[in-house]
Amino acid sequence: MDPAPAPRLALTTAGEGSPVVLVHGFTQTGASLGRLADRLSGGHRVMRPDLPGHGASPPAAGDLHEAARALGATCGEASYVGYSLGGRVCLHLALDRPELVRRLVLVSATAGIEDEDGRRARRAADEALADRIESGGDQGLAPFLDEWLAGPLFSHLTEEQADRPSRLANRAAGLAGSLRHHGTGTQQPLWGRLGELSMPVLVLAGEKDERFCRLGRRLAEAVGPNATFAPVAGAGHAVAFERPEETARILEAFVRGR
Repeated sequence: MDPAPAPRLALTTAGEGSPVVLVHGFTQTGASLGRLADRLSGGHRVMRPDLPGHGASPPAAGDLHEAARALGATCGEASYVGYSLGGRVCLHLALDRPELVRRLVLVSATAGIEDEDGRRARRAADEALADRIESGGDQGLAPFLDEWLAGPLFSHLTEEQADRPSRLANRAAGLAGSLRHHGTGTQQPLWGRLGELSMPVLVLAGEKDERFCRLGRRLAEAVGPNATFAPVAGAGHAVAFERPEETARILEAFVRGR
């Protein structure tokens, strides 16, 4: 029996030229990447999907492979740029459907937690957070986002960089489902498969984000000679939001093969 068609994701498209897909992180939507898209759409057809459980897309279902299948079915062959959760989905797409991924950019992303006990603990933490988000309902979404943005990865962001309004387009049930189906604890580690990637790969992390700089260097080394790691000066975890012009410059050069 043929598999059911992949669900299509909500999508915003702008510009003309070579296709580039920008994929957001947890609690965001495609709209969150608007400033970066504006800097790229002059020479590219820039697509910004809402990931499952986010924005106007269907609820999360299945695992990260299913999320990748929906992403590929929605956006087709393109260069893919994924941030955090979006990076993990793009990595699954590049491994599952490499013919769709011309070039791959992973921003503040990981290939998974290798230690089984560590994954179990992360799953439990994500499940507890999902329960809390769900129990608060949509009326509790704003206070949750305030708490989320006050965490160590984001507390230094300006109001513009945090872009709270785009995050408020989400629903509590959608975010809870994303954590349960696509949280880092659900991901089987992919470190041993990174050498399968044959397309050009760029790994970005903010120079102030020590953990993801370590992960980024390791990612690039595991992929091999077709991968490059580049720390972004002055940025923390939210690279594209803290340094949108520098990020756009790096992406433009990479996508054009320079």
